[in-house]
Amino acid sequence: MTATDNRKADYPIDALFLERWSPRAFTSEEIEENALLSFFEAARWAPSASNRQPWRFVYARRGTERFPVLLDTLDEGNQRWAKNAAALVIVISKTHNPAQSGEMRPSYTHAFDTGSAWYSLALQASLAGWHTHGMAGIDRDKAMRVLNVPEYHRVEAAVAIGRLADPATLPDDLRAREIPSQRKPVSEFAFEGQFKGE
Repeated sequence: MTATDNRKADYPIDALFLERWSPRAFTSEEIEENALLSFFEAARWAPSASNRQPWRFVYARRGTERFPVLLDTLDEGNQRWAKNAAALVIVISKTHNPAQSGEMRPSYTHAFDTGSAWYSLALQASLAGWHTHGMAGIDRDKAMRVLNVPEYHRVEAAVAIGRLADPATLPDDLRAREIPSQRKPVSEFAFEGQFKGE
């Protein structure tokens, strides 16, 4: 099954948006660093308020010394399947910027911009035949510590990148969930003129 077999758009869009989904079943195939860096190159060109570019990514490829370190920052439930990824990425945003006075002031768009950068990465990976799976299940304090993330930065999420594997490789409790998810209709989140709904 392809993602588009299970997903249908109500309005015309490029198939890329339907084909990008977040599997858990990955082969143990490794990824060349230049291939991975091309995904970050796509993130580089994401929209950014005042061109601040607050996104930061710490990555480790399968087979490298740091891969187990990044894997260990994930919740146990995510470690079960993310261990087979070709690369792991910790997504970080810079939460403050210096004012003219030198004082560090909060940024109100750091998460918004970093989300845009991560999505650019995900789409480029999909175009290249790879899959990504973003994860909220991460020990953020531990990641801050072991990755030496400085003050005025926040760990947002983790991402696993890999080649799609047969769902049969997953534990039983995850296998049934290995299908492209559906989405709410546009009418539930886009409102003309004023907010409606929840």
